[in-house]
Amino acid sequence: MSVMIQIPAALRALTENRTRIEVDAKTVAEALQGLVEMYPGIARYIFDEHRRLRSFVNVFLNDKDIRTLNGLDTPLKDSDHLIILPAIAGGLDR
Repeated sequence: MSVMIQIPAALRALTENRTRIEVDAKTVAEALQGLVEMYPGIARYIFDEHRRLRSFVNVFLNDKDIRTLNGLDTPLKDSDHLIILPAIAGGLDR
């Protein structure tokens, strides 16, 4: 099954500035693994040392947070769309 992964601006330097990456996968975990195989440098921004999704990284499947579905085990359908959204911290001190 072919799914599209949208890459956020903050991580595009790790994907040759590509905004979208197409991978073949049956689950969210397989899709993210496919992304990591293509662009190994992105792994440390998505996964922790135990290969779990980092707490500050949100992944949405067709606008639904995978944490409200089956997490990394969420099954995919052909033409599904994944979006990786790392949390952004910071702001102005006042």
